[in-house]
Amino acid sequence: MTKVFLIGNLTRDPELTETAGGVSVCRFAVAVNRGYGENRATDFYNVTAWRRLGEQVAQYTKKGNKIAVYGDLQIRQYEANDGSRRTSVDVVAQDVEFLTPKQQQDDGGFYDAPAAQPAAASKKKPAPLEAFDDDGDIPF
Repeated sequence: MTKVFLIGNLTRDPELTETAGGVSVCRFAVAVNRGYGENRATDFYNVTAWRRLGEQVAQYTKKGNKIAVYGDLQIRQYEANDGSRRTSVDVVAQDVEFLTPKQQQDDGGFYDAPAAQPAAASKKKPAPLEAFDDDGDIPF
């Protein structure tokens, strides 16, 4: 059994399709940074998410979003158009967590936070510091 846990950014918008049998499948790629300083590098992983998980990824994420992916490694060998044998390492997602903060979302989706009210618009003024009784007791 081979499990993988990745935290990185989507390199493109997720692509949601359906199989001939009507099963949803979402494909996306994740860029994961590793190392520090001069040894810093980025690895790119192709990820597949099936059914409802794939639908959620397609609905709530976009290129650049930070996500965490937990799943299985799948190694495929195939023949390229030029006749050479190639190997592909893919991740089949079992769980995906959306890590991009709400403030950074601007697509009107799941993560939208209510608009912040400007401080000047507030009608109630905060009490002056002298109004608070600090007798050292903790209220809980």
